[in-house]
Amino acid sequence: MLRSRWISGPAAGHPGPLVVALTDYRMNRLLDLPGIARRGLSLSRLWPTLPGAVGMWLWTDLTGRRVGSLSVWRGEADLQAFVRLRAHVQIMREYRHRGMLRSRTWQTDSLDQAALWRVVSPT
Repeated sequence: MLRSRWISGPAAGHPGPLVVALTDYRMNRLLDLPGIARRGLSLSRLWPTLPGAVGMWLWTDLTGRRVGSLSVWRGEADLQAFVRLRAHVQIMREYRHRGMLRSRTWQTDSLDQAALWRVVSPT
C-alpha cells in the first residue's frame, strides 16, 4: 500500500474533538487508475484552503485495485461542505459507476496519526 505524505489543512492543530472520514474506492478496471489519481491529486491541492480541514492522506492499493483517502476535519459541517464542493461532486459523478465506494466517518478526541493510519492499513 502506498500513501501520500500527510497534508495539513488550515485547521491543523485544532484540539478536538475531530471528525475522521475514510473513503475506500475499488475500481472495476485498473485502467481507470491514472484518471482517478490525476483527479484525486488535483483535488488534494485545494486541501490547504478548505475551511475546517485538519489533515489528510491519499492512499492506493494497486493489487486490490483500491484508492482512497483518510481525512480529518474540525467538525461534521466542514466535512459536508467538502463533500458538496463542485470539484468533489464532479469526480464522484465521473467515477461512481466504475467501481464501488465504501466510506465511514467517526469522531475522535484527538489527532493520533499513527492510530488513524492503522485503520487503513492494519499491520
